[in-house]
Amino acid sequence: MEKQTIKNWAVDDRPREKLASNGSDTLSNSELLAILINIGTPKKSAVDLAKELLAAVDNSLQKLAKLSVQEMVNLKIKGLGPAKAITIAAALELGVRRSMADNKKEVITSSRDIAQYLQAQLQYKKHEVFAVIFLNRSNKINHYEVISEGGITGTVADPRIILRKALEHEAVSLVLCHNHPSGSLKPSRQDEELTTKIKEASKYFDIKVLDHIIVSEEGYYSFADEGIL
Repeated sequence: MEKQTIKNWAVDDRPREKLASNGSDTLSNSELLAILINIGTPKKSAVDLAKELLAAVDNSLQKLAKLSVQEMVNLKIKGLGPAKAITIAAALELGVRRSMADNKKEVITSSRDIAQYLQAQLQYKKHEVFAVIFLNRSNKINHYEVISEGGITGTVADPRIILRKALEHEAVSLVLCHNHPSGSLKPSRQDEELTTKIKEASKYFDIKVLDHIIVSEEGYYSFADEGIL
């Protein structure tokens, strides 16, 4: 039996032609994924495979974005092997990077400026990541760096490493940030203690900690906005 490629379909049903004629915003999530999957199996079209993949993640693009290539393959969807999983993962990563670029501000004026950028960067991580944004005198970003990565429940950030990086990048202020894979935005006692520790240590180098921002799929939490910094 011939494989069900997009070229075999009626013109009105072809996602590629539909995108070319009407724009990408007219396609469903399954149709967009079908373009990436490209070729189905003898019994299932590319759209069928896309629908099966989405059903496996409760039709949530957020959940799909969190899957590694191996985790996609482990879903055991016939016709969805490593090559197609890699293509999908690459496309999802491009979406993340586009969101990061859209939300990156040249000059930081509020916690929201930082939070939107960080949320695009960190919200799909399944483990906790601690990062720092280093700023110059004009509140422009000099450097962004992940300091440490941990497990699902937490990570450890060494103040000595953070301050050394701040001096290397000639930062006069910095913003601490990490994600909560659980979705909760409430800071832990450890989060608060670490923030205080880094803030106090930074004073000896005339470096100011402007904020500590926690991000998740639910939004963001700003220590500065909540008045606890």
